[in-house]
Amino acid sequence: MGLAVRRLYKLFWLPIIVLGLYGCGQMQPMGSSTRMIHYTVKPGDTLYSISWRYGYDHRQVAGWNNIRSPYTIYAGQTLRIIPPRDHQVRSGPTPAERAAVSRPAPSSTASTSASPRTSPPSQQQSTPPRQTTQAQPQAQPTQRPAPQSTPRPAPSPRSAATAKVDWQWPTRGEQKYRFNQNGKKGLGIGGSLGQAIHAAADGEVVYSGSGLIGYGNLLIIKHNDIYLSAYGHNRRLLVEEGTQVKRGQKIAEMGESNRDGVILHFEIRRDGTPVNPTGYLPGSGS
Repeated sequence: MGLAVRRLYKLFWLPIIVLGLYGCGQMQPMGSSTRMIHYTVKPGDTLYSISWRYGYDHRQVAGWNNIRSPYTIYAGQTLRIIPPRDHQVRSGPTPAERAAVSRPAPSSTASTSASPRTSPPSQQQSTPPRQTTQAQPQAQPTQRPAPQSTPRPAPSPRSAATAKVDWQWPTRGEQKYRFNQNGKKGLGIGGSLGQAIHAAADGEVVYSGSGLIGYGNLLIIKHNDIYLSAYGHNRRLLVEEGTQVKRGQKIAEMGESNRDGVILHFEIRRDGTPVNPTGYLPGSGS
């Protein structure tokens, strides 16, 4: 009887255990797929502010959504905010690699045309004068394509002149936190309430508002195709989107953060990636 009871026990509990394990296996993918893929545009959003929020370059987000310059978006529009699944596959080969893949064909044809040159030695014994006169003209075409492949490397992305920006400190004060300190993506510059905030370089204001959580009243300035700068926790914003500003121009007044007190949060991003501002700003900011 004891053995029969144990068998019945196993038959009763085994389906329940299997179902429980299956349920756990189903829940894990659901939990891992909660990453937001799309974002619905809200009033006041710009492509720059949305890209900034999710840590991508605005041109990447524009490309994923087939949006062309000047990157106009509309409230209620749905945007993809992470790369498509095939994004890495498409962007894998560089222009140089594509050129290298497309160019070996001429060299392979040159090698095939060279193969008849190597095979005739057996015929040279019967007609040596003809083979020598034919071998020399064939050697010249095979050497000409070679120089054509070297002058055509992949075009350089952007010149140093394009990347050059004449930076200055946006305001003066004690650095309350450094780049990457406690996960900070910029510098915290302390001061007094209402203190003047200046544009760190020439550029265009591409965002002016308070829609990004954690930044308070925020300005984002585009300096060129590579660099953006941001100024957060302002008491008052003095410039609107689309305004062209000059280096040193007053653009805002310092406000305060609930966590860090009276402060300016300042960021520089290169191609959408936060970089340490102290590597770009002259001297010391204090």
